[in-house]
Order: sequence, then structure tokens, then C-alpha cells
Amino acid sequence: MKALPVGTDALLVEVASGEEAQALLADLLRRRAEGSLTVREIVPAARTVLLDGLSDPARLAAELTSRPVPPVPPRTAGTVEIPVRYDGPDLADVAAHWGVPEAEVARIHADAEFRVAFCGFAPGFGYLTGLPARYESPRRSTPRTSVPAGSVALAGPYTGVYPRPSPGGWQLIGTTDVVLWDPTREPAALLSPGTRVRFVPVAPTGPAT
Repeated sequence: MKALPVGTDALLVEVASGEEAQALLADLLRRRAEGSLTVREIVPAARTVLLDGLSDPARLAAELTSRPVPPVPPRTAGTVEIPVRYDGPDLADVAAHWGVPEAEVARIHADAEFRVAFCGFAPGFGYLTGLPARYESPRRSTPRTSVPAGSVALAGPYTGVYPRPSPGGWQLIGTTDVVLWDPTREPAALLSPGTRVRFVPVAPTGPAT
């Protein structure tokens, strides 16, 4: 673990993996909640955690780098469930890459327990980890100019749900009607770092008859 100073009152903590970043985040959030850590912002990324608004960054840096990263805490209640129709245009490509039937992509994905590793790209967009490494998926060679809101997508080790229409190069495997970002809601983002997520398969909506 490395702790690098950022300005006068912040630290950027670097760890070896996404799993360690999630474990460190959970520990820091726990310490802030219990009052043993005073910090204004805790911002995770793929393999870093930024702590902003520290009174003594050097002391905390020495403390963090003198001990191992704690393990990720066990799953707790409060998992967010996201209903998803596994009807995405890239489902067949993902199935071919995984070497399974299309229906098996839905089963594998829905059976996984996800955690929001960090947020970014767009308000409300969470980078979710939880799929085994053998199911990592490459980005599309040619990104789409517009991906519909609610698209459930894969790229590398991550799953994400597009909160609004935007360009994107992830593999689209499904859709959901869940609102990921609503400025009138408190909090506006449905997902935040550390949130547990399960995807629940639902039947595709057919044409009106």
C-alpha cells in the first residue's frame, strides 16, 4: 500500500487490486461512521482511495502503510435488487466469448453477488464487481454513439447500468427500468461505493396485442 500526499489535506492511497480497494474503502467508511476517522470525502476508484479534508495526512499515511489491508466485510442486509430483462443486443457475442448458451449468460450474471467498487463516467453510474474472472468481457471494438438509459452492460471485470443515454463501448446484455440517478431523490444516486447489488431476471416485455 502507498499513501501519496495530495495538496495540503488529502491522501491518495494506492493498493494492489480492486478487491483491496473495496476492502480499504469499507474499513475507512466504518472508521468514519464510528468517529475514529475525521475526513470530508472518501472517493474510491479502481485501485485507489482518495481521502480529502484530513487534519493530519502524514500521520494517517504512516498508520495506513504500517498495517495490511483488512478483509472485505461479510455481506450484510440492504442489498439493492435490480430487475433486468436479458435482451441486450450483445448477448450472443458475450455468450460466444464465454462459451455458453445465451440463456446461461443470464443465469450466470443473475447468480452473482455484486458490490459497487466505485462510481464515475456519469452521475449514478457504478462499476460493479462480482463476476468470476473467467467471465470478463472485452469492450466492443467500435463503441456505440448512443446507449439507451437502463442498459445493463459488461466490460472487463465490471458490470454497469447506464443511468442516461450516452456513448459507450460496453457489451449490452440487458435492460432495466430502475432509475439510477434522480436529482429529486435523496440520495440522488441509487448506487454508491460499497453497495451490494443483485440482478433479478424478469421476462422481456413483448409487443402490445
